[in-house]
Amino acid sequence: MKKVMTAVGLVAACAGTAQAQSSVTVYGIIDAGYIGGNARVVSPITGVQTKSTVNQFGNNAESSSRIGLKGSEDLGGGVSAFFTTEFQLEPADQTLSGNTNSGLFNRQSFVGLKKVGLGQAAVGLQYTPIFMSGLATDPGYFNNLTGNVIYASTKAITSASAGQTYIGFTARTANTLSFKTDSFAGFTVSGMYTLNNKNETQTTSGSTVTGGNTNATGYGLAADYTYNKFYVTAAYQALKQNTASDTTLTNSAAWTQAQANGATVPTAYPGNAVNVQDNQFYAGTTYDFGILKAYGQYITRKATSTISPNYYLGRSAEQVGVRSYITPAVEAWASAGLGRYTYMGASSPTANFNGWQAGSNYWLSKRTNFYAIYGQTTVSNTTTSAGKVVSAGINNYAIGLRHTF
Repeated sequence: MKKVMTAVGLVAACAGTAQAQSSVTVYGIIDAGYIGGNARVVSPITGVQTKSTVNQFGNNAESSSRIGLKGSEDLGGGVSAFFTTEFQLEPADQTLSGNTNSGLFNRQSFVGLKKVGLGQAAVGLQYTPIFMSGLATDPGYFNNLTGNVIYASTKAITSASAGQTYIGFTARTANTLSFKTDSFAGFTVSGMYTLNNKNETQTTSGSTVTGGNTNATGYGLAADYTYNKFYVTAAYQALKQNTASDTTLTNSAAWTQAQANGATVPTAYPGNAVNVQDNQFYAGTTYDFGILKAYGQYITRKATSTISPNYYLGRSAEQVGVRSYITPAVEAWASAGLGRYTYMGASSPTANFNGWQAGSNYWLSKRTNFYAIYGQTTVSNTTTSAGKVVSAGINNYAIGLRHTF
């Protein structure tokens, strides 16, 4: 399934000395096909309704296309070094990582050490504990169409099918130290600590102060348990950014270093992604009945201003699903879920939402499959404390071909 290149150091070979052998694996996914969809979204910022339609030969509906390198080296004594570096591909665009990206989009890049019987640790840009727990317990395997109320993909397939308002959790963090234990009696534990501290020069112009200290930190923990056909996992992560100079809560800069997806506080509300405490929790479970696999998921997230707790946005959702092989070559899945947004304000206005998704794969081989997916998400009408009516109705559908290598 994967192409492996094995190299032995030439200098070591010439010297005739024993050296550890390292291996590098080239891997990736190419996903392209037809994508359609319609969206009607009323902005919580302006209250204006926007309608959009997608009808295109696009990419990345079932899986985000990518190319990566990963390798390991045996250091002896049960210890090995490893690395992974992975980059986004956009087959439908003339720019390698997509026309909207100014450079090569880095999905993950890290290096670490592993000890047999103990576990591993790594440093770099990495997926968060909630992402890994969610991926293991999601019936749609985190595809990029709407309808999945847990993942709520930010890719949106061009139709605003998710948008920043619908982000469920932080998927990856930079500047991160992670660890994961080996399995002990069916249990594993993992975690991360992300750190990006820097000092900026403060500039004063009249009564306006810009610059100052930036302190982006966060941590996450996860645990899972496997017993025969039963699997359960839970994860929690807390991400925080402080910008000391912004005492008026007007800074709308995105937290791009420690929290790649940003926070979900709308830009019209002061404190968007800056001076924010972002707490997230996930729990999921699966049970394999043989003829099908059942899934259950729950997620909650609350982003709160560190300067004024009156500014916040909360989101929670639960989802169930199934996945099964109908024939040896035909695989299908379905999921349905619901949830709620809670906005800032004395009356704590809320918006309910629901979503469902169905999809199927026809496997031509172990590495190549056709797919068809349909998803739909609806957000109910509600009035925010700013007097804006919020609602949305979104659907996405795709037929495509995916190849892994």
